[in-house]
Amino acid sequence: MKVLSTVATLVALATIGNGQSLTRVTGFTSGPTNVGMYIYVPTNLKTPAPIVVAVHHCQGSATGYSTESGYMPLANSHGFILIYPNSKSGGGCFDVASDATLHHDGGGDSQTIVNMVKYAATNYGGDLNRTFVTGTSSGAMMTNVLVGAYPDVFKAGSVYSGVPDGCFYVAGSTATQDPPGWNNQCANGQSTKTAAQWGDMVRSYYPTYTGPRPRMQIWHGTADNTLRYPNYAETMKQWSNAMNLTTSKDTANTPQSGYTMTIYGEGTATTAQLVGYSAANVGHTVPIHQAQDLAFFGIA
Repeated sequence: MKVLSTVATLVALATIGNGQSLTRVTGFTSGPTNVGMYIYVPTNLKTPAPIVVAVHHCQGSATGYSTESGYMPLANSHGFILIYPNSKSGGGCFDVASDATLHHDGGGDSQTIVNMVKYAATNYGGDLNRTFVTGTSSGAMMTNVLVGAYPDVFKAGSVYSGVPDGCFYVAGSTATQDPPGWNNQCANGQSTKTAAQWGDMVRSYYPTYTGPRPRMQIWHGTADNTLRYPNYAETMKQWSNAMNLTTSKDTANTPQSGYTMTIYGEGTATTAQLVGYSAANVGHTVPIHQAQDLAFFGIA
């Protein structure tokens, strides 16, 4: 996958603003996979503190994405914890292809990331009632997987240039293979289902869950040649069905020129259950909109 440009992808620590650092958490050993846990805890932490999980792209890293994503200065301002998972694979992708990662408590990278959230709540004062996830490309796909398999953990997600939950499934793919499974049909935007079929996939990953679904914000560029643009419509179909939303409204040039915002159901850009942003002539990936993310999460 195309990577984001950064000048700090190889540093182990990234110092921001008030002297706090992105730190590798060596005490986290819960697994079940070997995804590394990096954390940023500002000095002015709220009590308890919201948790934002930010998941990097292929050929990326926790340290690199901590710089690219631009969330750490905002954590200083708003007192939230940041978790940056670090992929265990040689190519830096996360497993979104195996049965293990797709299913609730099935193992795989998704469960490892959820265990990081629990670790942060126990050891750093994180608030399990205000836990959110976002990611780019492979991290966007993992965001959809996490929200689908663990709706009891995450309250909302923001997806930058991903694919629907389960779209990347590869028969026989395992949670430990390197590199993780890759689904060309899905990546090329050729996996088309009805909204009900996509929604059924989400429900199948945690079949005993009956609670509310996390709110979702979806971003995709029309010129994406890596995870192609049809994945945007399929993702919106999936979450609208999972949330039982049947009406939508488009607004042009929002939040900026060339972007079309779609709100499903009631509410605004910051309060609706499902919000999509189609970015005209934008490739892979859509730039991160930190202000919109934090407003959608209810943090800022």
